Amino acid sequence: MSSWNSGWQANVDVTAGSAAITGWRLTWTWTGGQTISSSWNATVTSSGTAVTATDVDWNGAVAAGQTKTSAWGFIGTGAPATPTVTCTPI
Repeated sequence: MSSWNSGWQANVDVTAGSAAITGWRLTWTWTGGQTISSSWNATVTSSGTAVTATDVDWNGAVAAGQTKTSAWGFIGTGAPATPTVTCTPI
């Protein structure tokens, strides 16, 4: 994560467990008023503080036990944060 006066950038890794996945959905809740002003390599939706990011087909597959480094990323506003994220294979 890198930050500057008006925002911060995060690149997000996605890791598969013991089985390969063909798609992923990440969900989390911001705790300090953060928002996403732009993103790449994911479809991102939000409602209040709840955020959902879903793969964009070509970057959804992750082999069993492997990590897709920088699977997607975003520019955030507000104080930089590392929320607790739930990853669901789809």
